[in-house]
Amino acid sequence: MSEEIQHTELNALISLLDEPSNPVFDKIKEKILYYGIEAIPFLEDAWDNSFDNDIQGRIEEIIHSIQLRNLKDELINWKENNPLDLLEGFYLVSKYQYPDLDYNVQKENVTRIEKDIWLELNSNLTALEKVKVINHVLFDINRFAGNKTNIEAPQNLFLNNILETRKGNHLSLGILYIILSQKLGIPIFGVNLPQHFILAYMDEVRDEKIALEDENEVLFYVNPFNKGAVFTQREIELFIKHLKLKPNASFYKPCDNIDIIQRLLKNVIASYTKIGYLEKVEELEDILGVL
Repeated sequence: MSEEIQHTELNALISLLDEPSNPVFDKIKEKILYYGIEAIPFLEDAWDNSFDNDIQGRIEEIIHSIQLRNLKDELINWKENNPLDLLEGFYLVSKYQYPDLDYNVQKENVTRIEKDIWLELNSNLTALEKVKVINHVLFDINRFAGNKTNIEAPQNLFLNNILETRKGNHLSLGILYIILSQKLGIPIFGVNLPQHFILAYMDEVRDEKIALEDENEVLFYVNPFNKGAVFTQREIELFIKHLKLKPNASFYKPCDNIDIIQRLLKNVIASYTKIGYLEKVEELEDILGVL
C-alpha cells in the first residue's frame, strides 16, 4: 500500500471521530492506533481544526494511547539491545510525562556538564580526587542539589526537570552522577540500598566483571544527595541496623541499569500514588511490566 493511500485512509478514519456510538468509536480508534506514531501529526492537525470539545478529547485520548504503546516498545528495545546506556533509560522514563521530549537536547545538556568535568580531570588523580572534581563541577559550579523541601514530588524524577531546575532527589541525582562518571571512564555504579540510592566507586584496577560481583571491590561509597559525600561500608551497616532490616549482599554492591530504571519507575509510581494520580499509576505499572 502506497504512503499516499495510507494517509488518505488515516484522514478518513480521523474524520469519523464524531461517531456517537462508543463501540464503533472504539473500532475506529483501534484502526488509527495501528498506524502508530505516524498518525500523530494527522491527529494534531485534526485537533487544531476542530471546535468540538468531545472530538478534541477523543483525539487526545488516541494520541496518548499511541505514545504509551510506543514508549513501551522503546523500553523493551532499550532493555534488550542497549541497557548499558543509562541516559537513554532515564530519558525514556521522563518521556512518559513529557512525550515530546527531545533526546538530543537532553544529551547535549549532559554532555556540557561532562566536558566541564573532563577539563578538570587528569590521569594522575586518585579515586577520591576524581570524586572531588565531579562534586565540585556538579554541586559547586552547576549548583545541583537535593530538593529537600519537596523531596517526593514527581518532578524530581524526570531528566529534563533536573537539568533545568538543578534539583533532584537521591535517585535522580545518583543516576545523573553515574551517567557523567561512566562517560568519563570512572567506575561509579548504583547501589540499590533500601530507602536511599547510593553510589559505589569500584576498584578500577581489577576486571570490571569481577569487581561488580564482589562488594569487597568497592573502594568507597558516594552519597549524591549530600553533595557527593564519601563514606564506607560501616555507615551502610549502621543504616541497615537503624531500618531494622536483615543484611543483604545487594545493599553493598552495584546493581545493573535495568534495576536502576525499574527503581526509577517505582519511585515515579509511588510519587503519583501519594498525590492521587491513579490513572497515571495504572499506566506506569503497565510500563514497569515490560521491564
